[in-house]
Amino acid sequence: MFATAKSLDIEIDFKKLLQEFRSRGDLLSARYYTAVPDEEDNSPIVPLIDWLDYNGYSVVTKPTKTFTDAEGNRKHKGNMDVEIAVDAMELASKVSEIILFSGDGDFRTVIEAVQRRGVKVSVVSSIVTRPPMCADELRRQTDVFIDLADLKAKISRGARPPRDASQLPQSLRSGV
Repeated sequence: MFATAKSLDIEIDFKKLLQEFRSRGDLLSARYYTAVPDEEDNSPIVPLIDWLDYNGYSVVTKPTKTFTDAEGNRKHKGNMDVEIAVDAMELASKVSEIILFSGDGDFRTVIEAVQRRGVKVSVVSSIVTRPPMCADELRRQTDVFIDLADLKAKISRGARPPRDASQLPQSLRSGV
């Protein structure tokens, strides 16, 4: 989600994001998954995850793994795919819809498995960026695809809601 928002020049207001999806129905849980560097005190992600934790999000973290690449450069790796997949499968018996903020095609199989359990899956990512931030196979598997660009007016920091329906992105005008 971070890379997609950055490519769309969106600074996400997480309070507005939570309000937007609460307004769409009963929200059981809003989860934010991230890997945190070992040097946690110096990481710029720490203030964000602290704020999220106190403001309605369940924050799921794990430490990054540090390794040295072939050129001798120190690298950090943190992948939350397994945690997201396990949580989606565990939630499938308790919810009617899961909304996934990711464009990673690796989630296609998880979405398919959740759908077999009768759960509707929406994906939030972007295809208007170049290159698209959402894998085609993920977008095709999902029940509903929401382009993050279409949410910009509602979830951006400092953004004000449009004054009338003509100012809304086309994909959001259909119900107006």
